[in-house]
Amino acid sequence: MFVLEITYTASADRVEAALPEHLVWVDDHFANGTFLASGPKNPRDGGVILALGDDRAKIEEMVASDPFIVAGVGEYTITEFLATRTAPALADYRQQRP
Repeated sequence: MFVLEITYTASADRVEAALPEHLVWVDDHFANGTFLASGPKNPRDGGVILALGDDRAKIEEMVASDPFIVAGVGEYTITEFLATRTAPALADYRQQRP
């Protein structure tokens, strides 16, 4: 599992201009089952996405296609982790330690 944290690197106007395409991109990844949760940070200087995956290179490739990245208005920090404990509603996503 991955925590994808985006930090805005451009003015709010430029971020807002790219937001509609970014939200379509996010919705597409919810629809294909890759994203479990997402939303803006508080304060609103970026956002966070909880993503499923077992291949960091594929996650990096996916993130590179985010319209925020394409437009040059943000940068990602990608953190991989093992979800060994979850709320009951996320039990299907629990992972085992190697």
